[in-house]
Parts: sequence; C-alpha cells; structure tokens
Amino acid sequence: MMRNIHKTIFSIVCLSLLFLCTGCSDDFLKEKKDYGHHSPDIYNDYTGAKLRVDDVYLRLLPNVNDGLSYRSPSSGKSDINSQSTEEFSGLSNYVNPDVVITVSSNLNDWFHVNKATNAGPWGEIRNCNDAIEGISASTLSDVEKEELLGQLYFFRAWQYYLLVKTYGGVPIVKTVQAADVSEAQGLIVPRSTTRECIDFICEDLETAAGMLPARWGGDDFGRITKGAALALAGRARLLYASPLFNRANDVTRWREAYDANKAAITALGEGNFGLAYENAPGINASGWAKMLYEYNSDEAVFVTLYNKVHDDNAAHEIYRNNRREQSIRPYNTNGGGSGGGMTPTAMMIDLFPMSDGKKPGESPLAYDPLKFFVNRDPRFYRTFAFPGMYWRFEGDPTSLGVDFPYTGTNYQLWNYSWYANDEKKNDITQSGYGADGLGLNYKSMYIRKRTNDFDMDTPTPVCLYRWDLTGNRQGAFGEGAMPYTEIRYAEVLLNLAEAACGINEGGEALEILRRIRKRVGYEGDCGLDASLAGDQAKLFAAILYERQIELAYEGKRFDDMRRWLLWDGGVNMSQINGAPSSWTLSGFGGNTCAYLGVEPFNGKRRDNFEVTAKTNATEGQGRDPIKDNRPAALDLKLDLSTQMNDLASFYDTYLTRKTRRGDLENKYVNFKPEYYFIGLTEGAQKNNLTLLQTIGWMDVRSGSTPGTFDPLAE
Repeated sequence: MMRNIHKTIFSIVCLSLLFLCTGCSDDFLKEKKDYGHHSPDIYNDYTGAKLRVDDVYLRLLPNVNDGLSYRSPSSGKSDINSQSTEEFSGLSNYVNPDVVITVSSNLNDWFHVNKATNAGPWGEIRNCNDAIEGISASTLSDVEKEELLGQLYFFRAWQYYLLVKTYGGVPIVKTVQAADVSEAQGLIVPRSTTRECIDFICEDLETAAGMLPARWGGDDFGRITKGAALALAGRARLLYASPLFNRANDVTRWREAYDANKAAITALGEGNFGLAYENAPGINASGWAKMLYEYNSDEAVFVTLYNKVHDDNAAHEIYRNNRREQSIRPYNTNGGGSGGGMTPTAMMIDLFPMSDGKKPGESPLAYDPLKFFVNRDPRFYRTFAFPGMYWRFEGDPTSLGVDFPYTGTNYQLWNYSWYANDEKKNDITQSGYGADGLGLNYKSMYIRKRTNDFDMDTPTPVCLYRWDLTGNRQGAFGEGAMPYTEIRYAEVLLNLAEAACGINEGGEALEILRRIRKRVGYEGDCGLDASLAGDQAKLFAAILYERQIELAYEGKRFDDMRRWLLWDGGVNMSQINGAPSSWTLSGFGGNTCAYLGVEPFNGKRRDNFEVTAKTNATEGQGRDPIKDNRPAALDLKLDLSTQMNDLASFYDTYLTRKTRRGDLENKYVNFKPEYYFIGLTEGAQKNNLTLLQTIGWMDVRSGSTPGTFDPLAE
C-alpha cells in the first residue's frame, strides 16, 4: 500500500511537469513536500525513502534567492560577509568601527534551535540522522541503501561544515535526539574540538564517496556525486590547514588538505568533470561566461538547479526560479520593477589583471583609471558591465508603452551620468542623472557575472523576460533557470594549488594557476613568472589573487580573507580577552599580510565610482549632453582590440571618472580580532547549558565571564 501511494504521488507530479517544465531539469526535486513527519514504514519503500532524501535536498541545497543563513552560504550578493571585503562597499556590522557585536546584540545566530518547529541547523542535522537511521534499518536492498545513504551523509557533513567554519568546534550529534532540546533528553551535548569536527565531517564525506556514483545520468544531474563529496572534504581540510586554525603552519595539515583535494580531482575525473571549455576559450572568455549559467556543465561539482516553470499558486515549491538576473539587470531593462543592478567597488575594478596577467601598476601595460576597460584580463568583461557595452537579452521592454530605448536583442548599456552643474558633479555624495532612461536609478558600474548573456548566442534562453505581475509572477527576469554552483571545478583546482604550495610543491601549484588562466584565453606563462614556484609566500599570494579574480562575486572572498586573517594579518590576537599564547602566529612570519605582501584590509575604505559627462546639461534643457556623440557599443562576440580605440577615444573626449561615496564618510574598515571566530549568542547558550562560550566572547551561563572554549585546541 505504501509503495503504491508514493508511486501515485510521484507519477502525478512527474506527468504534470512533463508538460510544464521549460527550463533546466531538476526532476529529483519535483516532489517538494514536507516529509519530516511520516511513518517509519516509509523507509521500507524505495520511492518513499527517496522522497525523504529529496526533502533533504530541498532543505539544504544552497539557495541563491535567500540571504546568508545557517544553511545557505554567501552566494555573491551584498550581504554581511561580502560587505566586509573588497567586493561591496557598505560597512557591515563586522567592519563598522561604530558597531560592537556582543552575544546579545548584532550577532547573527547560525547556531540556534527553534524549539517550536525543530528548525535551525540542529533540526536539519536531526532530519539527516532520522533518514540515515531509518534507511539503515530498512528492508531496502544494500544497493538501494548505499545510493540513498551516500547523499544523506554528504548533507549532514555539509551542515556541519557550515557550522564549523563559523564557530570552530561544535557538538557532534550522530543519532536522533528529542525534538524539544530544552528537555534533559534533548540536545545536551558539549562542543567537540575543531579537529574532531573536521575529522567527523571528512569521515562522513569519505563514507558518502564510497557509496555514490562518479556521475549521475539523465534527470538526476545535480545529485551529489563521489567527486562532490571529496571536494567538500578537500575544502574542509584546506580550512583547517589555513592560518585561521594553523597558527604554527603545521605542514601535516597542508598534506592532509593536499591528499584530500588530490582525491577529489581524481574522482571528478572519473565522472568527466573538469574545466568547462578548457580547450575552447572562445572570444573574450565566452566559454568561461557560458559555463556559469549552463545546465549540466562539467564545471558544476555541487550545484543547485532552478527552472522557468511558473505557477499562480506561490505556495507550490516545485516551481523554483533563480531571480539573480532580475537583481543584476539595469533599471531600464526591468520595466521600472524590482532589481536594478548591483554595484562593485572601485577597488574591485582596479585590481583585476591587465591582459598580460600582471596587476595594474606592475604590468608594462599602462593602466588609465578613466579607461579602466582597456587591456584587461578576459574575465573582466564578463564580470563587470560599464558604459558602452552590449548586454543583450530576450525580451522587449519597449512593448510596455514606456519610452525605453532598446529591445532586448539590441540593448546597449550607456550608464554614464550627467549633471546640471559642477558643484554636484564634484561632490562624492551627490548623484547625477543616468542616460537612456536610467534616471536616478543608474549604477556607477554593474556586476555582470553569472548573467544569462545573450552575447553568447544562447540557443534557448534560461531566463524569461516577462513584465507581468498577475498571478504571483516575479516580474521582468524573475523566472530564471540559471543554476547556482556552490563548488565548481576551478575552485577544487585552486584548493589543490593552495595545498600543494603548503607542502612546497610549487611547480604543481603554478601549473594549476596557468591552466585556469589558459581556459580564458591566456597563452605562454600567462603572466605568472616561473620564479613563483620557488617562493612559497609569493605563490600563496598569487593563488589568493587568482581566487579573487576567478571566484569574484561567487561568495568565496570573505572565507578566504578569514582563513588568511587578512583584515589585520593576525597580529592583534593578544587583544582578545583570554586568548592563550597559542593564538599568536608563530608561522607565516607572525603576520600573514606582511608574509603575503598585501596591505591589511583594516583601515581601508571602499568607494565606488561613476563615469560622468564632462559637459553639463544646458540650463533648462534637461537632456543628455553627449548622447549624439556615442560610438558603436562594445560587442563581446567580436575581438575587442578592433573596437577598443573608438570607445577609449569617446571616454577621453567626453567623460570623466567621478568618485562616489561607498562607505560612510570618514569611516574605515575595522574588523575586530575576536570576529575571526564567531561566538554563541545568549539564546544558544541558554538552550544548552553545557555549551562553553568561545574565547573572546562573554559566557552568559556564569554571569558574563570571559569565554573559555578554544577553537584552536586539539
């Protein structure tokens, strides 16, 4: 009876979506109901047990539409993490000099338990444990059990990884416990050491890898593979080898990270995963750009799938749309609706390599801050959008009866500004008026990365332009099927390169960097001198710089800065109340920033910039003063060298670069040393009286005394 019931439910859903689905396939997520409350008999039926596993996917796959949370890492939005880095301006609570985070205020609680709903990370872990226990004790065949259990072990490890990278050691709970954690039989488990947690995570992942296929077929693409499990283990080992945890630069930890990432690369190769378009970079890194939004990409190691299916009932979770395109497209393509673009900092624009692979200022190619687009790394043009580019899409905003200048297939981005007078133009706090109907809603620059880029001649668009809010529709670009890749192959390679550097295998690390650059069109040594292989500190710095570029706006930079203590180089650990001497860096020269040859991020401020017309609008005329002088827009389908001169000449003649205030005036980044390890909130400690507070934070269980839990202790 149970088998027949679940077969009927599953068949109905599949049959319905067979006619409705027009985007990427995510068939294994179609039955998106809550199976958290069920009869134990569900596990004796393969279809029922599989639905329980699919429910875990729904709950724990990273969601690009959500904000940062205990189950969804940063995905490239302007959140509290990315606003603490070079990527976005805006002083997050982590870096605002006027904000002091305490256990009772301004502290994100990603450790919490919701006793009413059993939600939160411990509810998710309980859900995984319940399914693991149920399937293990079921009457399913060994083959069926392994297929399902491998996926569950991965997601339990994934939830633990998100906790451990934030807090260090946390309680390890391997069995189902009482739902009401306030009771004695509830979650009364002390914190384990970070080492124990990392080992536990990796054991789960290695167990999962032994049960999972190298690659799933057909509509099961997107399920966890052997390579994905080992890639997460490699990321966890790299975290533990990094200066955040490895203050003495213990080479055995780098060896563990190297072995884990090497195993991941081998397993991914078995599944035919690799650098997408490695041997076909295309024009202006077109292969690299296409890979970021393609379904079933060989690059997608750990991926969340979306679709373009729409349902008038917003409560139907089977219709999952990626709304990133809506958030990054300019205002005059959104029909005046939501979104309107995201602005990168001037710091990010200025740090990308020149076309020879060298940093601006270190390259023999001159860098002009006004003509910032000339002779840059091919990824620059796929990461940012600026005045004078095509940014095509399928759709026609002019059909709305409003005076929008372009149809989607002809869309040109002319987002320069113009002013009525010099007083406003010279004031960094003042905005002007954006060209082409952008009005007051223009952005100084735009983040273009992971767009459904019609310059790629996409045969079937993965994002729908539909300006229609009836029936709970999402508006222009709101229904997108672009996948979100949390771990992609290039990151696994970079993880391996960093670990290889840590064990003094510099030649291997350098070749990985060159391989990643060749994928986007570089040739020869790719701007990376052979001498890097013999200089561990400079090679570490080159790897971290490559991560800044390759993984920009993918939610990875905050974790990299934290791993390497880049706000202050780790020199202020002695300021932390109760910090033992072991917290002081004895490796990496005692200062990671000096060791890497980079400036500490503390003390910096991030401003933005806009490109504005030199000529002011004629008094009372109220129109763009340089519109009639525009050259042809840059077309990324063509060789940029044949187009660059005209656009550069236009900038020289008609435009100037204006600094726009990003961070608050006279405020500078100030990341406090205790923030490298986040403390437990007052609520978390009161829910579990055995929880020791982290060093550097107040322990509310004992009258607000200094915390004693040491995330570095083994």
